[in-house]
Amino acid sequence: MSMKTVLQEIVESVDGALGAVVMGYDGIPLDEYIPHGSPIDLQVLSVEYATVLKEVRKAVDVLGSGIMEEISINTDVSRVIIRVLDDDLFVILALLLDGNYGKGRYVLRQQSSRILEILQ
Repeated sequence: MSMKTVLQEIVESVDGALGAVVMGYDGIPLDEYIPHGSPIDLQVLSVEYATVLKEVRKAVDVLGSGIMEEISINTDVSRVIIRVLDDDLFVILALLLDGNYGKGRYVLRQQSSRILEILQ
C-alpha cells in the first residue's frame, strides 16, 4: 500500500476533510492527497505550518513538558490537525470549519502507524 493511498483513506473517511500531507520539519512534503476542487492551498499551508511546528517543538523541549504528539490550529475558515510521526516527520489533516474534528483526530492517531510502516 502506498502512502498516498493511506492519505486518501484518511481524507475520505473524515467528513469535511480538505486534504492530508506527510511532511518533514524542513518543509518538504513526502506525499499528499488533495481532492480535486479543494478550496484550500494545502501545499502552502503545510510549508508555513512546518515553520510554526518547529518553533513549538523547541518550546516543548525547553519546557521539558514531554513529547509533542499533536497540535491543532483553528481559524474562522478551517481546522488543521497536525500529528507528529517521529523526530523528522508529521502528518497534517485540513478540515472545513464544520468538518468532523473528533473523527479526524482519531483517524490520524490510528493511521500514523501505517504511515510509519510504509516509510520503513
